[in-house]
Amino acid sequence: MNISKRLQTLRTTLSEKKLQAVLVSQPDNRYYLSGFSGSAGYLLITADSQLLATDFRYVEQVKQQAPDYRLFEIKGDMSKWLPEFVAGLGLKEMAFEAEDVTFDKYSRLKEILSPLGIELKPIISMVETIRAVKEPGEIALIERAVAVSDAAIEHIRTAAHPGMTELEVAWEIEKYMREHGSQAVPFEVIVAAGRNAALPHHQPSDYVIRAGEPIVIDIGAKCAGYVSDLTRTLCLGKADEQFRRIYDIVLKAQMAAEEKIVSGMIGHDADAIARTIIDTAGYADKFGHGLGHGLGLVVHEAPRVGSSSKDILANGMVFTVEPGIYLPEWGGVRIEDTVVLEHGKIRVLSASRK
Repeated sequence: MNISKRLQTLRTTLSEKKLQAVLVSQPDNRYYLSGFSGSAGYLLITADSQLLATDFRYVEQVKQQAPDYRLFEIKGDMSKWLPEFVAGLGLKEMAFEAEDVTFDKYSRLKEILSPLGIELKPIISMVETIRAVKEPGEIALIERAVAVSDAAIEHIRTAAHPGMTELEVAWEIEKYMREHGSQAVPFEVIVAAGRNAALPHHQPSDYVIRAGEPIVIDIGAKCAGYVSDLTRTLCLGKADEQFRRIYDIVLKAQMAAEEKIVSGMIGHDADAIARTIIDTAGYADKFGHGLGHGLGLVVHEAPRVGSSSKDILANGMVFTVEPGIYLPEWGGVRIEDTVVLEHGKIRVLSASRK
């Protein structure tokens, strides 16, 4: 975790946008820029200083995790501690994370800071944009999480059998991942069988799985704070002709995208590679979500890879490639890999069989 380099990148961005300081409140951004994993606190970063404000519960934790920061202990109401927190910095303005700060919190900040001559300026996704390009160490941690989810899928191929419920399969997967190195899973395991497989984010239920029907399994592991995302569509027993036909279309779309996506490509153009294949096969209205999304500290972050995305894909970005077809009267198929852009091309991190 190269905190110094991350702060340097952020300060360059602040300079380019002619901003004096930024107040970081979003928890994942706070961790990314400081290493502090506590649940409460603020970072205040200027051109030549970085401060971390938190309460008594985390004082010792900050000393261990964020030694590069000047610690400020929060005591009492914000109106009492915030003026002292910003004192002596000579600030005339302060950027804040508009996607994280509620209107109520903004109103309180403005009420406290305006009398001090500090103007609030909203920023959108400033730190998230920096996070989108992963450091080698971050990619290595994601690969650890990918290996756990790969192993879990291979385990469930043999452990699952007709007569189990979706909930039983989901618990078997989660239990396996926790026992093999995952922290708390980053999202609830999705197991969607039969017609439920037509629901992209179906929550596991007491539905009893039958032989021959599609089972969409979407899982993620988390290792040292970084996550994976993996979907495979299984069939217990002999697959029928419709399953094989739909599966082959989705697999063809995914393989084409993984082969043809290159650095410098815009998100919507990457999405179109897979979408065109599905559309041509006659299922244009049955693939209703984007082709993929970035992941790292959380399972959905920059970049976006969808039909409306203007994000430019760059080397070092880690994201998913997950086309799908969903037929309400039958079920669905989704196949998802975690991938990274390196040397202009995609390297597929997910190794589980397709």
